[in-house]
Amino acid sequence: MARASGTERLFVDEVNIEVRGGKGGDGVVSFRREKFVPKGGPDGGDGGRGGSVYLEARAGLSTLLDLAGRHHYRAQDGQPGSGANRHGKDGKDLIVPVPAGTLVYNAETGRLLKDLVQDGQRVRVAAGGRGGYGNQHFATSTNQAPRTAERGRPGQERKLRLELKLIADIGLVGLPNAGKSTLLARLTNARPKIAAYPFTTLDPQLGILELPGYRRLVLADIPGLIEGAHEGVGLGDAFLRHIERTRVIVHLVDLCPPEGMPRPFEAYHILRRELEKYSPALAQREEIIVGNKLDLTEAAESLAQLRAQLSGDVLAISGVTGQGVRELAEAMWERVQRVRETEDAAQPTQIDFGEPAAEEPAEAVDEPAEVDNGSADDSAVEDIDDRSWGGNVMNNRDDSPQSGSFDED
Repeated sequence: MARASGTERLFVDEVNIEVRGGKGGDGVVSFRREKFVPKGGPDGGDGGRGGSVYLEARAGLSTLLDLAGRHHYRAQDGQPGSGANRHGKDGKDLIVPVPAGTLVYNAETGRLLKDLVQDGQRVRVAAGGRGGYGNQHFATSTNQAPRTAERGRPGQERKLRLELKLIADIGLVGLPNAGKSTLLARLTNARPKIAAYPFTTLDPQLGILELPGYRRLVLADIPGLIEGAHEGVGLGDAFLRHIERTRVIVHLVDLCPPEGMPRPFEAYHILRRELEKYSPALAQREEIIVGNKLDLTEAAESLAQLRAQLSGDVLAISGVTGQGVRELAEAMWERVQRVRETEDAAQPTQIDFGEPAAEEPAEAVDEPAEVDNGSADDSAVEDIDDRSWGGNVMNNRDDSPQSGSFDED
């Protein structure tokens, strides 16, 4: 897939990539050669460690488009060692930025490996291979001049599927032409496409609502839903994943729908049914019901009827004239604050990867052996490395690949 130009920017929320850590540098066979030192002994240095591949969440990104045009990510290899016990240079790590809210799956098993939700959160998805030992490590009392060194080990390889779920405080849902894009443009600096025909919005849109007192809310405009969306009718319900993380859902209802379209009370219940069929938990989310297009002639009568039918508070606005928009913004802030106060302050539930495999000691190498250039053992996919980045970090055991050795020519 070619990269889209600036005028053809696309919203991409799912990509498949392959990552591979860098190969470790080879150890070397070397002996100290110096005047007046006839038998200096082995001084072959170790190879450098291969670089690792990391995924890092960035709050400024809202799409996986940059990853859609490149499917292979490989970190730098480690450099070989040299004489005088000089260690090879470690390979440079590769950091791949992704939007906050990205889910990382093993593409082959479908297992969730990591959920990157916080800005700056980082996870290692492919560990670099360890550098090979130089011949200084193989000196013994009976073999004081070893001519054996170890090859660097290959880096870990993995196929991943990345899925994006946008993170927003408010999710705007409604039937096509309910005025969601108009409201988003009125409240924020976002400029979604606005037109007088259904399904104008084909991709989720994000905007930031700035309120007095340095208050800020993130709004997500979800493409229009229609009855049967859970069965793939219209645009389907695939985009509903992007409001799974929202704190409050705003149901936008057209008070004066065109002929042939559902009336306001029916439109609200259509939205409720589609949310329940997609996710019962999502249907239980805090909601605000908003009647739009208050500037039209029959809107006042329709609003009174809707309030009577729902027996609850229904806010009324006009996205075109701005009537009632300020009150809606304050209501959204108050509702979001209420949800924040009730949210559990505990750490997110840790993903159970199972017990890591036991470490196996590396075999001593003193005879030439065939080099294994295969990838790292896939059984180490579920291992946890909590030494650098905290829990839930995928790791590759240092000794998982079988190392080979080589002799000095």
